[in-house]
Amino acid sequence: MEGTENLMCRSGDSFNPWVTSSFQVSCILVTSHIFHILLKPLGQPGPFAQLLAGVVVGPTLLSRISEVKAFFIQASSAEYYMFFSFLCRMLFMFSIGLETDIPYLKRNIRVMSIVAGGGSILACIFAGPLLWLLIKVFNVAQHRLTFYLLIFTVLANSASPVVLRMIAETKSDTADLGRLAMYTSLFNEMSCVVIVSMLTAFTSSTRFQGAILDLTVTGTVIILNKYLSLFFSRRNRHNRFVTNSEIFIIMFLLTSVSVILETTGYTSITCCFLVGLLFPRESKTCRTLLHKLTYAVNTFILPVYFGYAGFQFDITNVFNKLTIVLTVIIVLLSAGSRIAGTLAACYYLKIPRSESLILALLLNMKGNYDLIIINTPPKLWEEDIHDLFVSVVILNTLIIAPLVAVLLNRDVCFAHYPTTLEILNPESELRMLACVYMPRQVSGQVSLVSALSGCQNAPIKPYLVHLVELPKKKKSKLMYHQLEEGDQYSDEEEYGGNDLIEISDALDSFISETKILVQQSKIVSSFQTIDQVVCESAKDLRVAIIFLPFHRHQRIDGKMENTMEEIRTINHKVIRDAPCSVGIFVDRGHTGFQQPHGSPSVQNIATFFFGGPDDREALACSKRMLMHSQVNLTVFRFIQTNSSIHNSWINNASHKDEEVIMAISSAGTENEIDNAFVDTFYNRYVAQGQASLVEKHVSNGVETVAAIREILEEMYSLVMVGKGGRRSCPLTTGLSDWEECPELGSVGDLLASSEMNFNGSLLVIQRHRHSESDEEFITP
Repeated sequence: MEGTENLMCRSGDSFNPWVTSSFQVSCILVTSHIFHILLKPLGQPGPFAQLLAGVVVGPTLLSRISEVKAFFIQASSAEYYMFFSFLCRMLFMFSIGLETDIPYLKRNIRVMSIVAGGGSILACIFAGPLLWLLIKVFNVAQHRLTFYLLIFTVLANSASPVVLRMIAETKSDTADLGRLAMYTSLFNEMSCVVIVSMLTAFTSSTRFQGAILDLTVTGTVIILNKYLSLFFSRRNRHNRFVTNSEIFIIMFLLTSVSVILETTGYTSITCCFLVGLLFPRESKTCRTLLHKLTYAVNTFILPVYFGYAGFQFDITNVFNKLTIVLTVIIVLLSAGSRIAGTLAACYYLKIPRSESLILALLLNMKGNYDLIIINTPPKLWEEDIHDLFVSVVILNTLIIAPLVAVLLNRDVCFAHYPTTLEILNPESELRMLACVYMPRQVSGQVSLVSALSGCQNAPIKPYLVHLVELPKKKKSKLMYHQLEEGDQYSDEEEYGGNDLIEISDALDSFISETKILVQQSKIVSSFQTIDQVVCESAKDLRVAIIFLPFHRHQRIDGKMENTMEEIRTINHKVIRDAPCSVGIFVDRGHTGFQQPHGSPSVQNIATFFFGGPDDREALACSKRMLMHSQVNLTVFRFIQTNSSIHNSWINNASHKDEEVIMAISSAGTENEIDNAFVDTFYNRYVAQGQASLVEKHVSNGVETVAAIREILEEMYSLVMVGKGGRRSCPLTTGLSDWEECPELGSVGDLLASSEMNFNGSLLVIQRHRHSESDEEFITP
């Protein structure tokens, strides 16, 4: 009994340190949530509120009271706080690695390295004079290399957890600038860790041997996780998640390797990040880890970690005149080197000035690896040096964070763009949202994802959302990696049931086969309001197009049968209110459009072009699909007989290698816009042999129907057409007289009817209805 007491309570401890540490964590959590509630209406993000909560609970305010100080700050309390910090950073760095967008990293590694290196190079230069100054002031005689590395880290480091949370809470993580800031800060911090670790490893043979051991252990765990993940997924093939005991094995391995690294004198944050980054994504194990970790990390672990960082700050340490001067100098050097270096790098990369300033301020956030260097080992330098650098790190973030939050909450740099495919460069990233209500709709939606991701130079960011009816008035949006009210399986039976498992299995199979990572989520709402949630999700995710399933499905005998009549109403509402373009997909199962990836046969696609913004959007979508090697595209342009359409591609064929960017004036007629768009398509794709263009001369709706019947005699697995928006078009006159489904438009409704005897799938696209003045340029 006595031994246990001595283990838990050392001499000099008035209270059990486990109790005081737990109580401190609780106080930080409660205070941070209170500050977050108060500051959120002012646009201030969580990390600022959590740092402020730590400052309030710490020696700056509450812990100045003698009774509180005696309870919180004891002889052995620092060791327990360091242990809590170790667990927190291990979990959140692993979680960050799991959620990292690897394709984005690969595409933008050059940009990120230049932006991160701009500030780091200047910090490395300014760290030299600052080292000389601080050596003179504090009479540092030993460990000068380590002291220089400390100064370099404080000046150059960017706290990636702080940046990631600030951007995520302002819903900027799907914007180009937000993602660039997130991954640049991550690249910057990991670079600082690697540089410091490499220099430290060569200081002695023991350190070098420890570094080799750490690399070996980290590589072993990464390889072991690959096989464990696949093994656990196979064991739970009939379940949506793997078991808790299997997750415990993964976490035990992660904790073990982290402890080994910390024991050898190196930080474990790079190891935890790499283990998460290289964890197999196409498995139930990864989904389960995200499901269990993300909510806990964002709600409990990061607030405690940021709060403890603020707890270390004591404002009384800054009141000394010398300390004030040094603090101001270091903060100015840190902010100045980071801002100047980042602005110079952004100027070289031709990033706009407004975005460059936001990026520079975001990368100036502190409070992760720099605090690790400051606090370990604890007896390397005097208490004055420790307090000085802690004050610099905390004050730097508390000063910069409110300013950054104001800039992030502006809509100028983070607006939803692009909202149409017509203005999207074919080689730019395509963000799309595919909706399903039941498992049988998944195959059609992933086939579209497969077709649109056929070119490596044209990246795609697909999201698949499962729409589930909630009979009550209650509404909630649930992510697969989030929990509901603390109960991780509270929505299993009532919201989605077995459909969740079937949809997850189908998506896992698709991801495993194609290596296309599809982000999966679920929306639970009443059918009266679910369209609003879909539109909000599309806006938050900044997608360019939403794909909706048709309210009918094909039976085994080939007839179309209503799936749910409510789907039709939801489609109408989404088409009306969507913040981007919308496509309705009529899937005809095994006789229709199939997944091009891995298919032995080529998928023949036909696009009907009558003119107008919707048909241009359909043609723009076709351009993304024709990049797939297993897709053969034919565009049929319907032209009114005896019309004076200028076929300029005949004269411009000699200029087919030129890239055309057409400026469309507001005074231009719809026909001129159509002609220019088709001319560009011809010069860039048809003349290059990548697609075919066929003209159909008709004079009225009857001849149009006859021409369509003739076209459909060929075997096309998918037909694409615009919904309408053609104004007065004599070519489709009379087609709407027997219209059953106005959401498909006159031509789409005709193609979806059983009278056409068409067995292929149909995609009807409506371009985003907004002011054309927003689009001065159309990219071919």
